[in-house]
Amino acid sequence: MATRRTFDRAVVTGGAGFLGSHLCRALAASGTEVICVDSFLTSPKDLDGGGLDDPNVVVVRRDVSEPFPIPGPVDLVLHFASPASPADYQRYPIDTMRAGSLGTLHALDLARDKGARFVLASTSEVYGDPLVHPQPEDYWGNVNPVGPRAVYDEAKRFAEALTTAYRTRHGADTAIARIFNTYGPGMRADDGRAVPTFIAQALAAEPLTVTGDGRQTRSICYVSDTVAGILALAASGVPGPVNIGNPEEMSIRALASRIAGLVAELTGVEAQPLRFVDRPVDDPGVRRPDISRAAAELGWQPRVGWRDGLARTVAWFTEHRARLTDAVGAG
Repeated sequence: MATRRTFDRAVVTGGAGFLGSHLCRALAASGTEVICVDSFLTSPKDLDGGGLDDPNVVVVRRDVSEPFPIPGPVDLVLHFASPASPADYQRYPIDTMRAGSLGTLHALDLARDKGARFVLASTSEVYGDPLVHPQPEDYWGNVNPVGPRAVYDEAKRFAEALTTAYRTRHGADTAIARIFNTYGPGMRADDGRAVPTFIAQALAAEPLTVTGDGRQTRSICYVSDTVAGILALAASGVPGPVNIGNPEEMSIRALASRIAGLVAELTGVEAQPLRFVDRPVDDPGVRRPDISRAAAELGWQPRVGWRDGLARTVAWFTEHRARLTDAVGAG
């Protein structure tokens, strides 16, 4: 198992986003001084759940596709800046490609200059619509380079190649985390991904919109588990790539039904029937991580089951429903 280390001062690009903000909070809670660098292109500006008001977190508003010098010592750089949901990266395709290419370059340069550990937030999307199931890290993927998802998929694949080049050419201390579907408190209601969409529809007593016949599968990982996996990778000397996700697989139809049932149970809002809509182009048919490498090399595995994690997320959405609705309307 990998040797663990601690960090005094970390930079988190995309630190105001859903996953980035949870990372900022976890690092700050451990005593690490955190510099959150974010352009706020897709990050929420007024919802809690991220801990950006922590005195150990300094927020710097910058676009990482431009150089972003950070004065003083830094011993960890976590590169998480990128639109991440299909709704966002299809709205901002060029920004997504710039974050994955120039943003990765600038984050790597910062880590190299500071002698810092570097962790790239890659994604299960590098596997595309997989022909191997579950997906191990040595699977090269089945990706359409000119399809509607390509700007995100290929930006991350390029970022992985660039990270690997810095490690082999410059001896940089790098790691690649391939993150599978993550959910939890702090997601935007208009994020466009399945969990927040289904919860928002269920709370509004609307039919839950399931794409295709709903038999396509996903593996969802609660945010605290994803954060723990990323920080375990950061604290190790493991280069990766390492899958970070929950191997418990379910169909989209089952996910919608479970969320509708939980909302009804926890809030009293009556569950509505599912509504089936056209399935997006290149939507993966299956998705489940092989996490044997993370278990063996990091001693990590997810701890929060789907029911507990979804219940916590529904509770958060219920508590913040008014502000979430206002934020969607303002957008």
